[in-house]
Amino acid sequence: MMSPVPKKSEKSQQPAEPSQVADTVIDIDVAEEMSSAFLEYAYSVIYSRALPDARDGLKPVQRRILFGMDELGLRPDKGYVKSSRVVGEVMGKYHPHGDTAIYDALVRLAQPFTMRVPLVDGHGNFGSLDDGPAASRYTEARMDPAALLMTRSLDEDTVDMVPNYDDQLLQPEVLPAAYPNLLVNGASGIAVGMATNIPPHNLGEVVAAARHLLEHPEATTEDLMRFVPGPDLPNGGRIVGLDGIRDAYRTGRGSFRTRAKVSIENVTPRRKGIVVTELPYLVGPEKVIAKLKTQVQAKKLQGISDVKDLTDRHNGLRLVIEIKNGFNPEAVLAQLYKQTPMEESFGINTVALVDGQPRTLGLKDALSVYVDFRCEVVRRRTAHRLAKRRDRLHLVEGLLVAILDIDEVIQLIRASDDAAEARGRLMTVFDLSDAQAGYILELQLRRLTKFSRIELETERDELNAAIEELEAILADEALLRRVVGDELAAVAAEHGTPRRTVLLESEAAEPTSAAAPLEVPDDPVTVVLSATGLIARVPRTVAEGVPADAAPVLSVPEARGASAGRVDHDAITSVVAATARGQVGLVTSAGRLVRLSVVDLPGLPATGSLGLSGGAPLAAFVDLATGERPLALVRVDGVEDSPGLALGTARGVVKRVRPDYPGGKDEFEVITLADGDEVVGAAELATGTEELVFVTDAGNLLRYSAELVRPQGRTGGGVAGIKVPADARVLVFAAVDAGGEEVEGGSASAAVPMVVTVAGAAGALPGAGDVSVKVTPLAAYPAKGRATGGVRCHRLLRGEDGLVMAWVGADPHAVAAGGVPVELPEVTDRRDGSGSPVAAAPVGIG
Repeated sequence: MMSPVPKKSEKSQQPAEPSQVADTVIDIDVAEEMSSAFLEYAYSVIYSRALPDARDGLKPVQRRILFGMDELGLRPDKGYVKSSRVVGEVMGKYHPHGDTAIYDALVRLAQPFTMRVPLVDGHGNFGSLDDGPAASRYTEARMDPAALLMTRSLDEDTVDMVPNYDDQLLQPEVLPAAYPNLLVNGASGIAVGMATNIPPHNLGEVVAAARHLLEHPEATTEDLMRFVPGPDLPNGGRIVGLDGIRDAYRTGRGSFRTRAKVSIENVTPRRKGIVVTELPYLVGPEKVIAKLKTQVQAKKLQGISDVKDLTDRHNGLRLVIEIKNGFNPEAVLAQLYKQTPMEESFGINTVALVDGQPRTLGLKDALSVYVDFRCEVVRRRTAHRLAKRRDRLHLVEGLLVAILDIDEVIQLIRASDDAAEARGRLMTVFDLSDAQAGYILELQLRRLTKFSRIELETERDELNAAIEELEAILADEALLRRVVGDELAAVAAEHGTPRRTVLLESEAAEPTSAAAPLEVPDDPVTVVLSATGLIARVPRTVAEGVPADAAPVLSVPEARGASAGRVDHDAITSVVAATARGQVGLVTSAGRLVRLSVVDLPGLPATGSLGLSGGAPLAAFVDLATGERPLALVRVDGVEDSPGLALGTARGVVKRVRPDYPGGKDEFEVITLADGDEVVGAAELATGTEELVFVTDAGNLLRYSAELVRPQGRTGGGVAGIKVPADARVLVFAAVDAGGEEVEGGSASAAVPMVVTVAGAAGALPGAGDVSVKVTPLAAYPAKGRATGGVRCHRLLRGEDGLVMAWVGADPHAVAAGGVPVELPEVTDRRDGSGSPVAAAPVGIG
C-alpha cells in the first residue's frame, strides 16, 4: 500500500522513526476491506431496516414504534399524545436513527389509504395521497385496536426479548401478531440488491386461508387461493387479469393491473361525464388531474372538456371528467386507462426475513411461516400461564394448610425470635416449602376468616381446572392448532371488513371496450319530445314490423319512479328523424325555430314503441320566455326541397313556411305574429297535399287541403285559416295527409287519425273539475273552405262552457295529474255528439 504524500507544511519536519511508522501503519487488502464493509452494510440494511419479518410482517422501525407506544400505555381507551413524544421515545430507547424516518413510518401505520388495517390511530393531518403529513409536533397518535392484537401477550414470554442498541433495555425480537400482518397490510422496501413489494389483502380472507392451513397442512396453493383470490386494496378499485396474481401466489413474483372504479353519468342535462369514485392503490386525484391535463395539452387525449375534483370528507373521492359532445365516453375511458394513472401496474415481490435470511415466499410459504410462528407463540404463552397457575396453586395449598390450624401457626410465629426462625419452624412443623412459608408470614389478619377459606378452596378448584386445560393443550398438537384457529376466527369476526377491490378475470369483463369508436358515429336516430318536456335521441330501428322511418307519433312508456321528479307516465308528443351528428329544429309558441344539435341530446336505447324511458329537460337546451311553450320538433337538415312547415295560431291564422332556413343562425322567427297571438301547432309537411285541421275552444273543427295556403317566407304573417269569434281561440292545429294519416315531423302513422275533445267549465284549470271526453274519427268531419267557421265537433252539456282541451292524431293516450293514465271513452262516429265523463280529468293528451 502506498504511503500518503506529505503536505508542504510537513516537509520541514523530521521523518518519523521506523519503529513509529510500523506501529501506526497497517497494510490491508483494499478489495477485502471494501467487500467486508459492504457486506456488513448490506446485512444491516436488509435485516435492520428494509425488509419485514415474515412472522409479524413488520420492519424493525414499525415494530419498535408499536412496542414503544405499548410501553407508554397509549391504548385506544386512553387519550392521544403528541406524535413527537412517540418519536422521541422510540428514537431514544429503541431505534438509533433519525426522527424523520421514525415519523414517516408512524404516519404510514396511521394512513387508511396505505394500510388495509391501520395500526396507529392518528389525530390531525396525517397526509393524503397527494400531500404529506403535518409535522410531528402538530399531530397526535395512539394505538389502534388492531395494534393491540400485534402486542397482546408480550408479557407472557411469547417471544424472545433482545437488547436494544445500547444494551440498556430489552425489546421484542418479533411481535406476537394475532393475525397474518405481512399479507393483510403488505409491505414495500428497497434493500441492497433486493426489494420487497407486497400488496394488502383482506383480513377475513387471509384468516380463512390460515385456518384452512392449520387444519390441512398438506393444502396446495390452489386450495388456499379459494380463500384468497387476490389482493384487497385499501381504496378499492378494480384488478384486471388474475394470471399474474396466481403466478405471485405460486412463486412469490408476479404483477397485476389496477383500474379506477368509474361510472358514466349525465353530469349536466346536456353533457356526459366519467365519474371516478375509486383510484388505483396509492394514486391520488391530483396526480391523475396533472397527467390528464398534460396529455390533453399535448393532444394525446381527445374528447375531454373539463375535469373537476369534487372530493370531500362526507362523500369520499369524486373526480368528474366531462366529455365533449360527440365523443363516445367508453372510448375516452379506454384512452384514460392507457395514458393516465387511472390504470397502474403493481409488481408483486414477496421477499421477507425467515430465520434472519431474506426469502421469496409464495402464498403457502408466507402462511406456513406465520402459522408455525403463531403455534409457537400460543405454546409459549400456554406454558407461561401453566407455570403461573402452578405457582399460585402451590401458595393456595399452603394457605389452606395454615388456615386449618391457624392458632398453632400464630403461636409458632409468636414464639420465634425473628422471621427466618419462624419460616424454618413453619417449614418443619407443617411440611411447607420456603415459598409457602414466606407467603404465610406475609398473610394479612383479615384473611383469617371463614369466608377466606371458602374463597381459597374455590380458587384451588379453578386453578386445578385451568392447569388441566393448559396441560391438555401442550400435550396435544391438534388441540393447540385448534386454539390458534379459534383465536384467528375471533380476530376476523371483530376486525374483518368486506372486500373493497373488485377482481376481474380479464379485460373482457369490463363494461367498457377500447374497440368503441372515439367519436359518436353519424347513425340514423329519432329525436323525441314528451308531454312533460323531456327530450332525447334513440337509435332508429325496426320495431314490431314497423319501418324505421315510420315511427309512431305517440307512445306511453313504462312507469318511471317519481323520485326523479317526473310523472310516473309520459306521452311522446313529437318525433323527428335525424342523424346523430345532425341538427333538428324546435318550434315554439312565440313563432321561433331553435336549432338543436342532436349529439348534445341524451342518447337512450331503442325500445319497441320508442317510449321515452329517460331524457333530459328541454329547458337545459332551450331558453324559453315566460309563457312560451315548446310545440313540435322539425327537420332543418336537407329540407330544401321540402313542402315546408305548416303553422296555426290561436287567432286562426295559418301559414306555410318555405324551408329557406338561414344556415348561420341558431334561432330565428318563422312567422310574424300579431299582438296577443301565439302559435298553437306546427307540423312539417311531407307532400304539400296534406289537410290542415283547426279545433277551437268554442267546439268547432275545420279541415281543408294545404294546397289552399300559399307558401311564404319566414317573415310573412300568414293568412286567415279559420274564422274565430272574438271570444274564442284555436286550441289545436295539426296536419294529416290526404289519405287520412296524420303527419308529424315528416313521417306518417298507419293508424287512423282521431279527434279527442274535452269539454268543461271554461275557467277551470286543466285536470280540475268534471269534464266530458269524446273520441271521433277525423273522417267523420266534412272538409270546408279556408277561412270558414268549420263544423261543430262537440255538443256541450249543462255546466260546460266550451272545450278546455283538444287533440288530433293517431292512437291517443291521456294522462291525469301525477302521471296517472286516463281511460278514454269508446270511439263514436257522432261528430256533433256530447262527451262521456271520465274518472280523472286529463292534463295532457299525446
